[in-house]
Amino acid sequence: MKFCGLKLAVLAVSCSAGLCLAAESDGAVSAGSGEHQILAATSSSTTLGVREYALAKVAAYAAQGKTTELKAALEQALAQGMTVNELKAGLEHIYAYCGFPRSLTALGVLLGIVEENKQKGVTLNMGPEPTPLPEGTNIRELGTKVQTEASGAPVKGPLFNFSPNIDTYLKEHLFGDIFAVDVLSFKDREIITIAALASLPAPAQLDSHYRIAHNVGWTFEQLQDFANFMQKEIGAAEGKVAQDVLARYLKNAQK
Repeated sequence: MKFCGLKLAVLAVSCSAGLCLAAESDGAVSAGSGEHQILAATSSSTTLGVREYALAKVAAYAAQGKTTELKAALEQALAQGMTVNELKAGLEHIYAYCGFPRSLTALGVLLGIVEENKQKGVTLNMGPEPTPLPEGTNIRELGTKVQTEASGAPVKGPLFNFSPNIDTYLKEHLFGDIFAVDVLSFKDREIITIAALASLPAPAQLDSHYRIAHNVGWTFEQLQDFANFMQKEIGAAEGKVAQDVLARYLKNAQK
């Protein structure tokens, strides 16, 4: 499946559906407005890059509620070129996987960093605002389309027959409202998701999202690089979950 690409060498723009599924880059850092720059996605097909490692680290610590480590990770990400709006969108994204308490706490840490810098007379790079969806967008239809494309097939089954409400929340809110915030690509969002799931841990969901991560454009080699990063930079326990689940996923995927 071919996903539309969002070039981060320019400001975010909408695809015909109102958002893009994957991010591409021609370099490590792309030009933003004025003196600011936007940290671009990796151009490698075998490893992640600075942007992806930053998102993974932020998501992992946010999922665990480790505010001290999270603050350091956020400050590092900002120094490397991530924008406030990108990080804010990432911390909003994790609430679908970790709940409001973790997301709200993490957003409070980011707000604190913004306020601290403001008091010092430092203006952080907010970055582009999300592109509004076209008027009259049917969020159910959009969310269903996005979920199907990201998953590789329509998502249905006994669980969703048992709980139609959760099917609605997934299609309309997660894959509709949240994924429509296009300051992050689908590839960004899946790095955030698998980092959060490995850190909770939530191995069954992590297995599913390794598949989605591959569907939206991350290679098997890059997923292995992610698992190695989790083990080296986040912790032995989180790394073991990431490695063990990935090994099972790859064994099944490459049959």
